[in-house]
Amino acid sequence: MALGIRDIDETQAPLLDHLIELRSRLVRSVIALMLAFCVCFYFADQILGFLIQPLKDAFPEGEGQLIFTKLYEVFFVELKVALFAGFFISFPVIANQLWAFIAPGLYAKEKKAFLPFLLATPVLFLAGGSLAYFIVMPTAFRWFLTFEGEAGGLTIEALPAAGDYLSLVMQFILAFGVSFLLPVLLLLLNRAGIVTRAQFVAARRYVIVGVVALAAIVTPPDPGSQVILAVPLLLLFEGSLVLMRLQERGQRADEDADSDDADAAEDASVVGAEDVASATSGSDDEIAS
Repeated sequence: MALGIRDIDETQAPLLDHLIELRSRLVRSVIALMLAFCVCFYFADQILGFLIQPLKDAFPEGEGQLIFTKLYEVFFVELKVALFAGFFISFPVIANQLWAFIAPGLYAKEKKAFLPFLLATPVLFLAGGSLAYFIVMPTAFRWFLTFEGEAGGLTIEALPAAGDYLSLVMQFILAFGVSFLLPVLLLLLNRAGIVTRAQFVAARRYVIVGVVALAAIVTPPDPGSQVILAVPLLLLFEGSLVLMRLQERGQRADEDADSDDADAAEDASVVGAEDVASATSGSDDEIAS
């Protein structure tokens, strides 16, 4: 079958061949990243404008600006933007090269178990980044701008620098994107037999404390963004427990089916042995007569 997953390769390539293959996979990944970087650098202004939109919406109409205090700051900002966007665009190629390198060393059952996690990783990361961009950042930026005003007879005005703003945006997107990979990590630990579902359930209170602490560390110090990150993470944790329960039921069903097949095969072998014995005894009776 064309789409069938073959079992582990029978070839035993020496270490040098594996290193040569690893080098070729890395070269292809770097080439894909560089091509995506060049394309994104050409459209760096448009990409930067897309990243600036939440801040623009947070300011009153017609107000707000980004400044730069170093002559080369905007140039390096565009380089970072192009590299940041280029990585996302080239990630499918990089993931494919990674999978092509490790897949020959896996059994067919291991491939089927690992492939869904590989496919779910970009989806969950994109979901976390989208939550950060469309909900968290506008909320946080509006809250930050409420500190504008006067103090001691002087005007306090928000004049964010381009480099600082880009660092904050990247922190938001990466923090939410990586945090949304929590189900992948939990299910992998459970599938590998390192941690069971019962242990996760027993440690639920500690997980809640850890999630709240993580949200306080990886997000800016406003309570809104911390809550917006902590709540989805807790929901993802509970969803992971549900998936673990379904997975355990599926494993038990497979084990029951395997045991039934083994019993049927054993019964068939016993019946076959009895038929052979009866046929043998019948032929012996004929010879004796």
